[in-house]
Amino acid sequence: MAEDGELTDIFDTGDIFANRELVRVGHVPELDRVVGRDEEIRSVGSALAAATEGGPPETTIIYGKTGTGKSLVSRCVTRQASRRAATNGAALKYAYVDCSDYQTETQASRELARELNEHLEAGESIPQTGLSAVDYRDITWDLLSDYDVDSLVVILDEIDKLENEDLLRSLSRARESGKSNTFIGVICISNKIEYRERLNERVDSSLQDNELVFDPYGAKQLRAILENRKDAFKPGVLSDEVIPKTAALAAREHGDARKAVETFYEAGRLAEKNGDGQVTEAHVDEAITQAEVNRFHRLVSGQTPHVKYILRALAALTASEEKKQFRTAEIYDLYTTIATQEGSDPLSHDRVRRLLKEQAFLGITESEHTGGGDREGSYLVHRLMRDPDIVFNALNADHGP
Repeated sequence: MAEDGELTDIFDTGDIFANRELVRVGHVPELDRVVGRDEEIRSVGSALAAATEGGPPETTIIYGKTGTGKSLVSRCVTRQASRRAATNGAALKYAYVDCSDYQTETQASRELARELNEHLEAGESIPQTGLSAVDYRDITWDLLSDYDVDSLVVILDEIDKLENEDLLRSLSRARESGKSNTFIGVICISNKIEYRERLNERVDSSLQDNELVFDPYGAKQLRAILENRKDAFKPGVLSDEVIPKTAALAAREHGDARKAVETFYEAGRLAEKNGDGQVTEAHVDEAITQAEVNRFHRLVSGQTPHVKYILRALAALTASEEKKQFRTAEIYDLYTTIATQEGSDPLSHDRVRRLLKEQAFLGITESEHTGGGDREGSYLVHRLMRDPDIVFNALNADHGP
């Protein structure tokens, strides 16, 4: 509220960002902003080279951990190839399908038709429901024919999430089977290096031998990525240590460019939210902590109340004791107190032990057998794999127990 009693501008965007889209996850920048992936860009470009002149694009399988630039390079290079084809008088179109969102054959086929329809500006009405996967692919074949498309590149991101191989098989054999006269290539993106080994022999035989592996980014590459996007912020806003620290921490922890850019953006948002005039190292630290809280919150949000009581008990013990490993009995005693305080009847000791082992499988805790000396046999101990404060913050954010 301003001094004269009138509201200040509630839509004021502050003095931190100049173009925040550059640091938003999901933004597909121009190719010249993609750094640290020169060899990979050349390889994908080579696979699409013939298509820029109206010829057949080569199918390529790309492997790599999350945040290594697989999707970004594929989308940027394909978009650039489409532009190059237009200057050559050829029609190269492309479609991007995220198979983690469209996991069934029908869903993915529908999204393929919708993407192509949008890029062609065809204005066709693609039904949300009521058609089979084959029907949606028939729409795709018709669009390719009606608009005289020479070449089509289909990017199937996280292809290992698809329930079966029918879409890939159909795309790889569309021209051979007479479904379409368009040359079709597929860029298959997977986090699983063994993906191709699981393919049916008929599908595998139709694929070319183009396979690329994207390694995690190093600190130097991550720093170059952030430097390349610092014009998302207004001049003079970033303190000198922000980019080096963000890059170094990301390289040490995961080598994930997506997370590094997300931290970069969140640090700016925190400065903006606090009304600070500069983004500092402290904002980076806070952004990393909050990101970890958010990730842990997503991990535990679907858990039962009693699992959350157990995790709260282990977090409380970890925060109050010098030791970091605790016997099931120690955790159970505090868990029963918390459950009772929340008005719930505690589960059995054996059930809590099994739930703790399940959390170890999820990577939330670590469980191992240890010897108890001459007087007692081996027993199970558990260690929390997150900072207790992160666990408390995530559980509190869930508005749960």
